[in-house]
Amino acid sequence: MNARELHSTLTASGTLRLTIEDVELGEPGPDEVIVRVDAAPVNPTDVFLMLSMADLAQAKTVDGALEAPVPPGVTDAFAGRLDQALAVGSEGAGTVVAAGASGQALVGTCVGLIGGTFASHRKVPLASLRQLPAGCSAEDGASWFVNPMTALSFVETMRAEKHTAIVHTAAASNLGQMLVKICAADGVPLVNIVRRAAQVEQLRALGAEHVLDSSSPNFRTELVEAIAATKATLAFDAIGGGTLGAQILTAMERVAVRSMKTFSHYGSSTLKQLYIYGGLDRSPTQLPRTFGLTWSVGGYLVMNALRKLGVDVMGRMSTRVMSELTTTFASHYHARISLDQLLDVETLRRVATMATGEKFLITAARGA
Repeated sequence: MNARELHSTLTASGTLRLTIEDVELGEPGPDEVIVRVDAAPVNPTDVFLMLSMADLAQAKTVDGALEAPVPPGVTDAFAGRLDQALAVGSEGAGTVVAAGASGQALVGTCVGLIGGTFASHRKVPLASLRQLPAGCSAEDGASWFVNPMTALSFVETMRAEKHTAIVHTAAASNLGQMLVKICAADGVPLVNIVRRAAQVEQLRALGAEHVLDSSSPNFRTELVEAIAATKATLAFDAIGGGTLGAQILTAMERVAVRSMKTFSHYGSSTLKQLYIYGGLDRSPTQLPRTFGLTWSVGGYLVMNALRKLGVDVMGRMSTRVMSELTTTFASHYHARISLDQLLDVETLRRVATMATGEKFLITAARGA
């Protein structure tokens, strides 16, 4: 069986090249199946892998491929992937169309899969699949892993690290809406930070109590009071660049010093933890030191978090996702596109914007 796959190649000469290739899959092994990929979301992590910071303002079509230059220094940062054609797509869902001996019962069923999903078909091991609940479509289950498991891991990390509340940025995203629902169901205080007034009302309609617009002139004061109300000392930041992370740490510190009995020029002894898990703002992360000396800033990757949380917790999380796939973990899409449209310069520029509320879903990967 042949498959069509999107491949991303970063050349040593500094050119990003996207192509759609025909790939021979071969027959499935005893513990393998072939899945027809019916739906795959475009997540920020997919955009980063697909484009490697390429300058799409200079993108052009060359012999059926899309090419764009990357800024100086990018090839050094991504030296490990130079001149390699990488399959793209972190997750998706589709129908099992062929199987080895151990997977015959799955033929014709709808499953979720991870890895290389910007393709018409994938050959994958049985152990990597999750059968979708009865009645769920591929679109229902396309975003079954990245956002749901990340949102759940935030709460599990909070518990494991002995925090009691969470601050979350870019909170109107699909992931953010899931987190609102999880925290409401689990009784976890949550401070949601969004970037537009309309998003405040959107999250309040979902039942969120603390929703702050970072563009408001009163944002910093409101942030301090929301943190005082929730006692949040843990934040997950999808923005990455700029000073928002530092503003959150500063607000946490201002709340913490209110309960200090004596002054210390080292600040409070309350640990304030900021995890950066996204890069919606690609500018440098700025940390003006206005939050004492008891704090920590780190990167957060869901796969690392899952390994740290352990197999039992991960299994419980996955079971919850499947049981609430069309409620708590329902995803919403701005537009549906074909695989071939990712080689269209204008479409790719829209996809690469990664604007909140403008998530794309690939639903036609097999071509005409």
